[in-house]
Amino acid sequence: MSGEPALMSLVSVAKAIAARKLSSREVTQSCLERIAQWQPRVNAFMAIEADAALAAADAADASLASGKPAGALHGVPMAHKDMYYDKGRVVTCGSKIRREFVATTTSTALQRLKDAGSIRLGSLQMVEFAYGPTGHNAHYGAVRNPWNVDHITGGSSSGSGSAVAARLTFAALGSDTGGSIRMPAHFCGVTGFKTTVGRVSRAGAMPLSQSLDTVGPLAQTVEDCALLLGLMAGADPEDPTASLLPVPDYMAAAKGSLRGLKIGVPGAFYVEDLDGEVARVLDETIATLKKEGAEIVKVNLPDQRQLAAACQIVLAAEAAAFHKRWMIERPQDYGPQVLMRLQNGLAIPAVTYLEALRWRGAALAAHLAAVAGTDAVIAPVAPMPAATIVESDVGNRPDAEAVIQRITRFTRPVNYLGLPSLSIPAGFTGSGLPVGMQLIGRSFDEAGLVRIGAAFQRATDYHQRAPKLA
Repeated sequence: MSGEPALMSLVSVAKAIAARKLSSREVTQSCLERIAQWQPRVNAFMAIEADAALAAADAADASLASGKPAGALHGVPMAHKDMYYDKGRVVTCGSKIRREFVATTTSTALQRLKDAGSIRLGSLQMVEFAYGPTGHNAHYGAVRNPWNVDHITGGSSSGSGSAVAARLTFAALGSDTGGSIRMPAHFCGVTGFKTTVGRVSRAGAMPLSQSLDTVGPLAQTVEDCALLLGLMAGADPEDPTASLLPVPDYMAAAKGSLRGLKIGVPGAFYVEDLDGEVARVLDETIATLKKEGAEIVKVNLPDQRQLAAACQIVLAAEAAAFHKRWMIERPQDYGPQVLMRLQNGLAIPAVTYLEALRWRGAALAAHLAAVAGTDAVIAPVAPMPAATIVESDVGNRPDAEAVIQRITRFTRPVNYLGLPSLSIPAGFTGSGLPVGMQLIGRSFDEAGLVRIGAAFQRATDYHQRAPKLA
């Protein structure tokens, strides 16, 4: 098989290894070569474990040669956000406080990918304690966007977005509490899946907000994400909040067409204050969906600003509660931006927090009524392409907070409602920065989003484009 293996999709490379058209060593070596080239430019990895990865690849090849059955990810190398506990390994959570923390358990999501045969390349950078949307990190440096290293990746799954975009890993776990999978997917030009709350176990994943946290993948294609989701989803005795609902066949859903589907376009909020090129990409995306057979209809959603505000209240209060002890004992070990955000959460009255939680059911009912008859809603992930690292640096730019608020305004309503949302690469700006769109579905209808997203990717090639070294 010719070409650079690291440039293949996850599904394609897994099939090639299983068919013994490529060895796991060849594939792993290809990823490691790209990591050596790109890591000095993008700072996507927290740790690179080359020798261990190659040894695991050799073991995977030997197992396959002996005729032992292969899992769906047999011999496929991957790296994940450094907040998924992996027994016996340091998991920093992007922080100074946990710089030497050694996990005593392995997260359920990660274990299920291991059980399917995946091997470990190392761990990926992230925003400190997953609490920031840009990719800045006061302890380990900002992660950079491989399309233009002066620009942000988005956060908090910054290393995941950057590494998948640069084809350093075939996929990466992220987490989405306020947009932390979808924003890196949008800014870096990859596919990212924010799952329904409870669809994937959170056991062994560093918590940020107990009622908002979700686990999901970033990868090159919707089909890649569908494969990973099918492996990870489902009930887990280690996480009582994980859903007992059956897990659909997401790979089968990826083969469906758009014929007979109805996709809603919001009449307000998500179409306001858009950068001109984001507005253009939205129009082009709608046109493609319509051309492929979907019916496009206007939907009038409830006030999304209220949902975003409620999400911020819940997130801030729950994050502050989790970090209270460290804020008292080790405030000097936090980065200034993260400490400020956590301290703000301490000022939220209990009544305000409980009111925000109590309103969620009514808000979800109102949303479902507004989208009745549609299969999904299409909207931008953010109103702008990736800002520069400098202009979004809170420590050095007085207007950086306004940039951050703008970045996150389109993602938080979905988190508050607990809904699934699939971010897909949908175009590029004139300067070459990626633009993503999000498909917002109903609770536990990830299969419906897979069907739409995969059909869109069969009609476009944005997800196939990769950045080049300058």
